[in-house]
Amino acid sequence: MLPGSIQRATLFDPWIRIRTVQNTPSISATNLNHFYGSGELRKQVLFANNLTVYPGEIIIMTGPSGSGKTTLLTLIGALRRVDDGKLAVLGQSLHGASASQLVQFRRQVGFIFQAHNLFESLTATQNVRMSLELTRPNSSMRENTKAAKEMLDQVGLSNRTGHKPKQLSGGQKQRVAIARGLVHNPKLVLADEPTAALDEQSGRTVVELLQRLATGNQSTIVIVTHDNRILDVADRIITLVDGEIRSDALVKEAAIITQMLAKCSIFEKVTPRTLTRVADEMTIQSLPPNMQIIRENDPGDRFFLIREGSVVVKRGQPEVEVVRLQAGDFFGEMALLTGQPRNASVYTLEETLLCSLSKASFQSAIAESASLETEIREAYFERK
Repeated sequence: MLPGSIQRATLFDPWIRIRTVQNTPSISATNLNHFYGSGELRKQVLFANNLTVYPGEIIIMTGPSGSGKTTLLTLIGALRRVDDGKLAVLGQSLHGASASQLVQFRRQVGFIFQAHNLFESLTATQNVRMSLELTRPNSSMRENTKAAKEMLDQVGLSNRTGHKPKQLSGGQKQRVAIARGLVHNPKLVLADEPTAALDEQSGRTVVELLQRLATGNQSTIVIVTHDNRILDVADRIITLVDGEIRSDALVKEAAIITQMLAKCSIFEKVTPRTLTRVADEMTIQSLPPNMQIIRENDPGDRFFLIREGSVVVKRGQPEVEVVRLQAGDFFGEMALLTGQPRNASVYTLEETLLCSLSKASFQSAIAESASLETEIREAYFERK
């Protein structure tokens, strides 16, 4: 058994991201509720939501229509006041903030909404430049115009900089709105269906811009969307149903773990769907060097996969080194398969990120593999 002092987390908990991102969250919501109306007409639309997002993450928020996605997005952007619960964004508490504080806060955020809300009397350049005039009042008009045109070029509108909205298609208007939301390099971008009106190529250009902003500027990007063409950019996918966050999946880490599992000989006959479920059920721990993970002759209770780092396997008294294992290797399966005690001890050689799976989940996955093979054999046998 692992010592109780080791911090444990599911694969999709925020704790695992401490290894790769800053410790200070860019968004922290605790027990966040929201209501519309008053008196007998008061209706709750968000229910006790907790959310932690870190700088540099791209979050895709999805769920059925009316599930509260846009409401949550507008609370994060201080376009609505926090009714109940705590919400801190970019280091500022939004619950209890004054109107002037909220105005100042909103200038740090890049907003992209499906209704592009462009000023019809202004050109594309002027619409984008307005964002800079609000967020960088000390910059000259010449500097702001140059930056606005450069951003319009990045969204593929270099030949439309002098056009007014009525001269632009719906997709072009949306790209102007996207340029306006990104031109001041905000630390937080909130986007509601930003690619809905765009063709595949334009949508890809936009999400690549968002990726560069997240990576280069450590900006946090939160996208509400039903567009499955852009799911590949997400670090996490958050699903809201009936005003509640029902799932928060760290998809890129899950994909890495799933790929590692697929290369393990013990899982070679397991379907990709089952492997994905197995990855979801794994816990992950960061262990220091020289820590004992399992002890020889103890009963087997978990399967282990090395995500990062290395371990040494030793056997006997006095202990003799048997083998060293590194990232992608696995151990602990024999005791689970045979029901016999552990036949060796295992120690970390360095700081090691270790994934583990309970005995029940391991045996369930192996059983599915066996039943699948049996079903295939029977199907071939019964062919007429």
